[in-house]
Amino acid sequence: MQTAEVIIIGGGPAGSSCAWRLRQQGVDTLLLDAQAFPRLKLCAGWITPAVVHDLQLDISSYPRRFNSFNHLVVHLFGFTFNLNSLQHSIRRFEFDEWLLQRSGVPVLQHNVREIVKENNYYVLDGQYRARYLIGAGGTKCPVYRSFFRELNPRARELQTVTLEHEYAYEYTDPRCHLWFFKNKLPGYAWYVPKAQGYLNIGLGGMALTLKQRADDIWRHWDWFIKELQRKRLIGDFDAQPKGYSYYLRQAIDTVRIDNAFIIGDAVGLATVDMAEGIGPAVRSGLRAAAAITQGHAYSIKTLETYTITKPWAHWWLDKILAR
Repeated sequence: MQTAEVIIIGGGPAGSSCAWRLRQQGVDTLLLDAQAFPRLKLCAGWITPAVVHDLQLDISSYPRRFNSFNHLVVHLFGFTFNLNSLQHSIRRFEFDEWLLQRSGVPVLQHNVREIVKENNYYVLDGQYRARYLIGAGGTKCPVYRSFFRELNPRARELQTVTLEHEYAYEYTDPRCHLWFFKNKLPGYAWYVPKAQGYLNIGLGGMALTLKQRADDIWRHWDWFIKELQRKRLIGDFDAQPKGYSYYLRQAIDTVRIDNAFIIGDAVGLATVDMAEGIGPAVRSGLRAAAAITQGHAYSIKTLETYTITKPWAHWWLDKILAR
């Protein structure tokens, strides 16, 4: 049986950030993921300056595609606002693989199915064991399923269903566009330019709200494509979007039980205001590492929203759920 001081399940930004920090502190760490990297990861690929700071990322030496834009174009209730705001975009299959390689920890492809606690160890499928266990496996994380599901049940009203498409396209508008509540969508849509002629377009809506009013996310996708073409942001093409689901942040109190932790989307940390998930995932991974190496309390209560205050975020969520 292979033994490590810490085993991390999940190699996305949360898991790789945690692994990176643990290795810096000399902690024997093993990372398991069900998929081989690089792997397809559905995501708009928008990262904030806070992510760059937390990861100590030197943009000039980052060896993959990296794009920066200085303006956000927000479309809300028939109005358009041009916001001066430095933001960045990456391609997730490149970004995640690079972060994982940079962590420097051993990575094995393994789909964890059973976790049991034996004395002071967590034993995974009878093949691996560790004193500390980090669940970074997203919404279907086996650590969440094994230890946290009953204490932290998913809030159905905060589940988001999403469609997106990323493809090679010589865009003419280098700005990021965001649409909120357009066409009665209970959520928002995006147009995110990537480096070297790639573009990510997509939209997300609150799944329960759509279901309750017998609406369909695909109807909004059809509208969205026509809207982008009308604005000449894209040309004619046969879009074949892929879908995924995640949870916006809810009031979660339990993110550590004994020496088991959950981080990133295993908790459900996407911000209520902008549905941004990479930043909170990275920060939660770093905090879990600090709890192990420095004895810090591990909490996600103070993880930031995007750039707006909590009262505004609560109003924003009420609007999303009501539409």
